[in-house]
Amino acid sequence: MSDELQFKYEVEIKSVEKRQTLTKEVKEELKESGMMDEKGKLKISGVSGKMLKRMKQEFVDCPVLKKEVQFVPCFVCPNFLSRVTGKVLCKGDNL
Repeated sequence: MSDELQFKYEVEIKSVEKRQTLTKEVKEELKESGMMDEKGKLKISGVSGKMLKRMKQEFVDCPVLKKEVQFVPCFVCPNFLSRVTGKVLCKGDNL
């Protein structure tokens, strides 16, 4: 058995100029998983503030939900495997 990640989709990460706001549902999910504090500030261990700022301006065309999704919700999705040079490796399982 190899250490290769088993992914179904390789999704390109796109960027917008202004930062996007997260939906209430996403914020609740992030708070529950400990990735956002009570004030709504993202706190993802191992991710710098500079990188978080960049992540807030990125989105992907989600192959599972068939719509554009901001990168932060994509990052916390159970299908998210890895981010590699401007792409997301996605398991592609139904949500």
